[in-house]
Amino acid sequence: MHDTLNYFGHDPVHRRYHHRDLTFGFLYAWSENFVLPLSHDEVVHGKRSMLSKMAGDRWQQFANLRALYAYMWARPGKKLIFMGGEFGQWNEWNHDASLDWHLLEYSDHRNLHDLMRELNRIYRAEPALWEADTEPAGFRFIDADNADDNVVAFMRNAPRSGARPIICVGNFSPVVHENYRIGVPRAGEYREILNTDSAYFGGGNIGNAGAVHAEWTPRHGFDHSIVLRLPPLGILWLAAPS
Repeated sequence: MHDTLNYFGHDPVHRRYHHRDLTFGFLYAWSENFVLPLSHDEVVHGKRSMLSKMAGDRWQQFANLRALYAYMWARPGKKLIFMGGEFGQWNEWNHDASLDWHLLEYSDHRNLHDLMRELNRIYRAEPALWEADTEPAGFRFIDADNADDNVVAFMRNAPRSGARPIICVGNFSPVVHENYRIGVPRAGEYREILNTDSAYFGGGNIGNAGAVHAEWTPRHGFDHSIVLRLPPLGILWLAAPS
């Protein structure tokens, strides 16, 4: 939690020097049955709300928070956020007052709330995201070390049910990465089932027109690869062919 929040608090120009904050937790992810908490203790006593912790201007803060949540939902471990985080409350939590529900009158807060609903819907529907949370077989890094581009890519697997793998690609820089190639486990069409930069969630609608097709070009230890357009401060989830 602290490593991840530290990373998202840095201006993207400095994130290459803190790349390990995103990936270090995977070294021990299967040593226990983990919960990934963004708890009440992190949004009180001057620590700021989740949205206020994010680097950048208002647009970047929302984009960063959308990316943080989608990255967190794709990682191994059960998810926990605290009240107000699901719609981007600006104020710290106050036990003497209600949440700032009136913020849902504004589109950027509603869009974040819509993203949280969609994350939960897809999470329940895709066994690869939860079936093997406590097993190394449920996870494989694709691209872990691209600190210069602020990109991380990994794959979640469902080894028991054989459900389709889900690939998560995160671009934590504020620029679009064109023609970004990553390895994939099989031939066929990879469908973009989540894009945090979708206009529906308040983003700029930069993506891959819904799907990309794998090519017979080896990459990252796989025989096949796909070429992606990575949105700025955005997360893509791609469903592999069944």
